[in-house]
Amino acid sequence: MRSLLVALLVTATPQTPAQKAKELSGQKAWEELYLAFSSGDAKTVPQEQRAGVSAALAKGCQALLKDDAVMAYSLGERAAVFEESAPALRCLASAARKTEQRAAAEATLVKGVTLFPKDGGFPLELGKLLLEEQDSAGAQAALEKVPPRTREAAEAKKLLQQARQQTLQEDSARAEASRISKKLGGATAQGSQTRPVSAHAGDESSVVSLATRPGMTVRTPRVGYESGVNSLGMRVRSNSRYVITYFNNNRDFAQRADYEGHIVETLDTAHHFVQKVLGETRENPVTVVLYTAAEFRTVFGNQVARTVAGRYFNSNIHINNAAELNNETKATLVHEYVHAAMADMCGGGDRDMSFLPVWLVEGVAMFVEWKYREVPGPPPEMLDQMQTILGNPDMHLISLRMMTKVAPISTGHAAMAYDIAGLAVQELVRREGTYRLLTLIRDVCRGQGRLSFEKALMTHYGMTLDDLDKEVEESVPRR
Repeated sequence: MRSLLVALLVTATPQTPAQKAKELSGQKAWEELYLAFSSGDAKTVPQEQRAGVSAALAKGCQALLKDDAVMAYSLGERAAVFEESAPALRCLASAARKTEQRAAAEATLVKGVTLFPKDGGFPLELGKLLLEEQDSAGAQAALEKVPPRTREAAEAKKLLQQARQQTLQEDSARAEASRISKKLGGATAQGSQTRPVSAHAGDESSVVSLATRPGMTVRTPRVGYESGVNSLGMRVRSNSRYVITYFNNNRDFAQRADYEGHIVETLDTAHHFVQKVLGETRENPVTVVLYTAAEFRTVFGNQVARTVAGRYFNSNIHINNAAELNNETKATLVHEYVHAAMADMCGGGDRDMSFLPVWLVEGVAMFVEWKYREVPGPPPEMLDQMQTILGNPDMHLISLRMMTKVAPISTGHAAMAYDIAGLAVQELVRREGTYRLLTLIRDVCRGQGRLSFEKALMTHYGMTLDDLDKEVEESVPRR
């Protein structure tokens, strides 16, 4: 009788997260395992159980690596969230490579090198990856991190010789490019409007600077590196923050290095500026696709090309008319990078657009763009138009409610709609600051649509959407 009672009590005791993960792993129920731990904050799991959950997820990642790399990556990603163990990071990096997420693979391997300096596997794989990307100096720095008495040391030694040889060849090519440039009178690449490539040496704007990789320091070249080419014939340059893609458009070696250097400089500015204004920024790498006006028109159609300077969707930033990086292009990159950061805050992909009102997503981007342009808000002519509308007691501005699911560009007056969204966010920040705004965003995204935005707005700001509309209208005459 007593043994039966004990058995019943054991059966009635709920499983701990670690026990549940171990059981699902033992059953090879990988999809159920992922769904069980795919969302939510890992900190809600007791500290002593996180390693067990991570181990089970890493086991699933390894099991699916060959046949389902996408699911393997998802499992590996969650495994690393619960514990950044060597098996979790190793499998996540492998899955990232198999799914062509090379920037994510690089970032994961760099983390492995930093956290597990005695493990030769991480620097070896990082070196191989960078060699494939024709980043021989980066590969050299990584391979030199392989401990001499590990099983990877022999292979690393051979690859290190290859990396050093390629570095010498690249130095020779750069010297030749410099000689030709001087012979032609020191001309820079056509269309350059920012500082020349030679000013990039040794700083974070360099395309392949390893000074930003923890534990690695090497001389950064003055011109940059040859980009890789993908299956579509587009140049690809990636680091731990971005995967930059563009068509070659007859640029020679020096022109590509110059162009890529300016792109990364602008993207790094966007990254740090978003961090400065919002207090947070994007943690995961983002793909940035740069088009000439004709290329953008071919891909997205004439109507979109005429009205859209850039767009973020399917986890990629797409920039129109980016053959030359002028001030407008840079402001557009900042705007779209905000979208990428918000998507990241909501769990990746395009989840921000699924869970948040469209006006809020666009309004945050407009708010940060105004800060970047150093303007207080909408241009004077737009404010004049708004005041004319408000001067008629029977008329109102475009309501925020109307833009809950409808993008500003699809309204009757796109430019005004974007500015109204920006003014709404500006009013929220004026009331409670950016921290409260990001808390609101995270609460709604964490609820995955179950928590309505209007309810969250009332909880965090004590106001309705109609109240916010009224505040926006009342703010216009004060400007």
